Amino acid sequence: MQKNNPSIINAWCMYDWANSVHALVIVSSIFPVYFSATALSISGTPNIHFFGLEIKSSILFSYTVSVSFLITALIIPLCTAIADFTGKKKRFMKFFCYLGATSCMLLYFFTKDTLILSVFLFALSLIGWSGSIVFYDSYLPEIATEENYDRYSARGFSMGYLGSVILLLFNLSMVLFPQFYGITEKALPARISFFTVGLWWILFAQIPFHYLPSQHIKREKNGRWLLNGFTELKKVYFQLKDQPYLAKFLSAFFIYTMGLRTVMYVATIFGASELKLPSQSLIITVLLIQLVGIAGSFAFASLSARIGNIYALMVGVTIWIFICTGAYFTTEAMEFYIVACAVGLVMGGIQSLSRATYSKLIPENTQDTASFFSFYDVSEKLAIVIGTFIYGTVEYLTGSMRNSILALLLIFVVGLILLSRIPSQKVYQYELDRNGN
Repeated sequence: MQKNNPSIINAWCMYDWANSVHALVIVSSIFPVYFSATALSISGTPNIHFFGLEIKSSILFSYTVSVSFLITALIIPLCTAIADFTGKKKRFMKFFCYLGATSCMLLYFFTKDTLILSVFLFALSLIGWSGSIVFYDSYLPEIATEENYDRYSARGFSMGYLGSVILLLFNLSMVLFPQFYGITEKALPARISFFTVGLWWILFAQIPFHYLPSQHIKREKNGRWLLNGFTELKKVYFQLKDQPYLAKFLSAFFIYTMGLRTVMYVATIFGASELKLPSQSLIITVLLIQLVGIAGSFAFASLSARIGNIYALMVGVTIWIFICTGAYFTTEAMEFYIVACAVGLVMGGIQSLSRATYSKLIPENTQDTASFFSFYDVSEKLAIVIGTFIYGTVEYLTGSMRNSILALLLIFVVGLILLSRIPSQKVYQYELDRNGN
């Protein structure tokens, strides 16, 4: 297959356009605000009963994210094994896509009376989103050459930001001006928003599903073929001994992703529960983050071209340290908006750059990119599990989200230290050339 085919690259980027509405509407904006307003006790407090346990709604939100990504980390190796032996990687990408999108549409029925079911649907939407991303990411080395990884990865994230902003603007208009749509029920605009996410996701996913190449190579089954996904992860793990820079990068990536992705999942809950900001302000803030994020993705791609991927990532993680410091002292709405703009600047940039950096550090001529990206995505999922669990647990033990932010700050500091152990990609390439590789 010819790499860098414009039609295939554009179709690949369209999956970011399709699925990013979940990250924006469900994870970051309307759903967390609606969840905070709906997951209340009879007396109106955030302490609710969930399967007989009394738990604060914000902690339940964090733990739901943790459990969802733990499940994903456990089942993805099984799915990649089946995909390898059947040659049907795209079908698994479709399955997870439809699982996540359908769960979003069913959140239309989220009310106080359906809280427990809705928590499970939220979890399934996360599993569907994260599961499909594993197979989506693994296409990048198959359809593009290394010198284009940064650019195409940034393009995908930017397409995701743009598409999700368009849908959020429509949903936001329903929330702010329901009378324009003939809506009189206060909660209905948010519930319609959840349905539109699933519909948008399914419709635009048909473009990459049509253009992305299908696997035709099947492996012969052995006695334990179903466990092959875990075997492949083990093989990748042992290969890291011969790839010291890749191993160091994954260690740093695992740590700073704990902080980065946790912030993405709990920022709106923090604004709603800790700062008591109105829902409209929170949703507009998330919209602002997305717009800044478009520029941020390309800015970090440009920065990496100048100083190398690792140094650009170090700049991003340093900014995250300042963000956590600022968030800890934030008490006013304007301060929250300033912090949010900083989040938008580095959020997408670091994610796209991390994906591109990993693609570059994978050993050359690697045929089984799915195994390497399965390892990458499982690492990311476990980082989210640990990060959101730490955040929720610190809040549970101390009673304050601000102390959870201090824990995230420490995580970013450790991530920066680990990144500093890795030379820039230019130094790395020089050593490869010097050794004749």
